[in-house]
Amino acid sequence: MEERTVPAYEDCLDYTPTARSVSLARRRTARLVADWGHPELAGDAALLVSELATNALLHGCLRDRLFRVRIALGATALRIEVSDPRGESVPSPRAAADDEQFGRGLLLVGALADHWGTEPRTVGKVVYAELSIRARKDDDGPVTRRPELTVPALRQAVATVAAALLPEFFEELG
Repeated sequence: MEERTVPAYEDCLDYTPTARSVSLARRRTARLVADWGHPELAGDAALLVSELATNALLHGCLRDRLFRVRIALGATALRIEVSDPRGESVPSPRAAADDEQFGRGLLLVGALADHWGTEPRTVGKVVYAELSIRARKDDDGPVTRRPELTVPALRQAVATVAAALLPEFFEELG
């Protein structure tokens, strides 16, 4: 999304650095994107917010400092931004071992987003992901999905996170 374009819709909210905030941001994003007329993007947008907010929580937040989630719908893209106060901690994808609990979030972001990256701020950084608004065949037809990203493939990727380890993850965040 070009910097100078005015989004058709925009939402920005600060969250406390807790695990509960990630689920709140995810649900809010899904609801807003659907309300803005793009229910076909709501699930992908929610997953992107979840991954980026979790990264901010784990690697970018400082005690008593909020993180920010901003979503903006323009003519050609939905842009998701998560800002945190630690600019020196720039995310990069890595190959996680099969038995590792963490390390796959940015791989999911890279698979879902058409474009993602980081931008510095005066204090902290912004990590963003963009989903293109795909042209429709006709006004009533569904948006064409990328063939490489299917629901079973996404479920398999998420399953590798080892759902049994999630309680340990949330305990560690506490």
